[in-house]
Amino acid sequence: MRHAPILLRASARSANQFSLRHSSRIRPADGKGQPTRDAAGRHPVVSCRGAAPPIRNARERYPVNDDVPPRAEHSPLISHADTTRRTLAHYEATAAEFQEGTRDHDVAKNVAALLDAIEGPPPWTILDFGCGPGRDLRTFRDRGHVAVGLDGASAFVAMARASTGCEIRHQDFLALDLPAARFDGVFANASLFHVPSRELPRVLRDLWCSLRPRGVLFASNPRGSNREGWQRNCYGVWHDLAGWRAYCTAAGFVEVRHFYRPPGRPRSQQPWLASVWRKR
Repeated sequence: MRHAPILLRASARSANQFSLRHSSRIRPADGKGQPTRDAAGRHPVVSCRGAAPPIRNARERYPVNDDVPPRAEHSPLISHADTTRRTLAHYEATAAEFQEGTRDHDVAKNVAALLDAIEGPPPWTILDFGCGPGRDLRTFRDRGHVAVGLDGASAFVAMARASTGCEIRHQDFLALDLPAARFDGVFANASLFHVPSRELPRVLRDLWCSLRPRGVLFASNPRGSNREGWQRNCYGVWHDLAGWRAYCTAAGFVEVRHFYRPPGRPRSQQPWLASVWRKR
């Protein structure tokens, strides 16, 4: 979802399903630079093995302070299946409230940051990663782009389909099944910080694989000091710039720019870190 949640909003699955399920390699591109399809006309499943550089060491819902909220709990022993289940349960139960509360959020600067960085002539194919009820999907659609949404909360998936008519993928952030090299841009507004730090390198590589050559990833996360834990029945990671930069660089991205939000305020009053990255 694209918001200020705090974990993966994806259908809850058993822990062993969180491992990469992608075994087929990326197929060669056709003459137009698109990956070839199989006999049924489907895009190949993403496989990052041998496609992305090796990993090195490395929703706008609840604004946070410079650091992890005081009541955030860290429990390294809790399973990722539990973090997903608990976070998704929260969003399923509060979907209508969330839709109303974020309906008028102004993320125009974030949208512009993504679109301004994409190369080549429009229209572009945009993946709204953590699309929520579909607010930003409508923005991309209305600008003439091919907008595709992805969320783990079934309530949000239904809302987004009904309100936009766009393709919506109901997927767990920790078990992505994305076509290779399909998207010109990925818009991850207040969603990736729900991914536990241990799983983040793999998720970023999945997104890297789904982008076309020199495709663009936009991410906005609540910033902090690289701590993670629970808040409001959601799980999240509060990255600082150096930590977030290390993850994205290791996944094969080159930084285009970053900025803090909301604009026009002292840094201490800018809890959101926004960044733009290009697939190298």
